[in-house]
Amino acid sequence: MAPGHLSVREMREEDKALVLEMLKAGVKDTENRVALHALTRPPALLLLAAASSGLRFVLASCALALLLPVLLAVAAVKLGLRARWGSLPPPGGLGGPWVAVQSSGDVCGVLALAPRASAGGGARVTRLSVSRRHRRQGVGTRLLAFAESRARARAGGLGEPQAQLVVPVAVAAWGVAGMLEGCGYQAQGGWGCMGYTLVREFCKDL
Repeated sequence: MAPGHLSVREMREEDKALVLEMLKAGVKDTENRVALHALTRPPALLLLAAASSGLRFVLASCALALLLPVLLAVAAVKLGLRARWGSLPPPGGLGGPWVAVQSSGDVCGVLALAPRASAGGGARVTRLSVSRRHRRQGVGTRLLAFAESRARARAGGLGEPQAQLVVPVAVAAWGVAGMLEGCGYQAQGGWGCMGYTLVREFCKDL
């Protein structure tokens, strides 16, 4: 399916259930890899070992003392990702959420935007997800182009000469990172814990 066969419109009430499922499915695709990446960093391994050693004095089972901290840490990472990216954001100053729709009327992608927190024009992507059966068909690229047009429009409305679009990407989402790099985005910082990046921020001057 070529991107020209897609249109982008604001989400309607009848789209909400499908969009929520799409967002949750998108988080599930990366949460295990993010958890594995986070928990195999040396500081995390040290904390898990210390927690297991402490639990051995409380629990009768050594196996349970080893497994319990790992299970709790994995659950915490997954819940954090689902809370951040697996739900619909409140309406923002840039409208939306937006959905990509096929010519047949099927919703196949979702995008949400927010104004950048820093001064100047531009926007930040807060949600970007494509349904599994529509991936690698230009949907993500089409939504990204729409996001860029909205960021430019906001910058123009503020009288800013240049806009910037920021897209946060989980460190394990290699497909999304590759798409962004192919569209001219560059990784510029991010956030995480214990000195290790879990989410990279890709930026592009428009």
